[in-house]
Amino acid sequence: MLKFVLLVNKQGQTRISQYYEYVPVEERVTTEADIVRKCLARSEDSCSFMEYKNFKIVYRRYASLYFIVAVDNTENELSILEFIHTVVETFDRYFESVCELDIMFNLEKAHMILDEMIMSGQIAETNKNRILAPVAVLERAAR
Repeated sequence: MLKFVLLVNKQGQTRISQYYEYVPVEERVTTEADIVRKCLARSEDSCSFMEYKNFKIVYRRYASLYFIVAVDNTENELSILEFIHTVVETFDRYFESVCELDIMFNLEKAHMILDEMIMSGQIAETNKNRILAPVAVLERAAR
């Protein structure tokens, strides 16, 4: 089960933070800061997995963004890396070569894409066409 998803830039600023179980705000802030600090301090040659408290952290850097996913100890780290890659590909398809600014200025759409992919901490959909269909419907309705 996924605990949370973070998108963080190279300066450590959180761009997206989505939690799938209740965590008090104070604890979120300290946990995020600690995890981000550890991920940014690791070299590119380091493994993309690490243990933190009672869960595992799986992360991957794409351009200037770190995609960080916390999972329980029963999840397969390689499948989560593949999921992170699918998230990036989906963002790329929607935003046409996604960058940090696309996510900052379209935060609600980025959250909607994640919501289509993850439900209650479980990966629900990985088909990019099915993920982006509801977003396209809302865009057509908004015109």
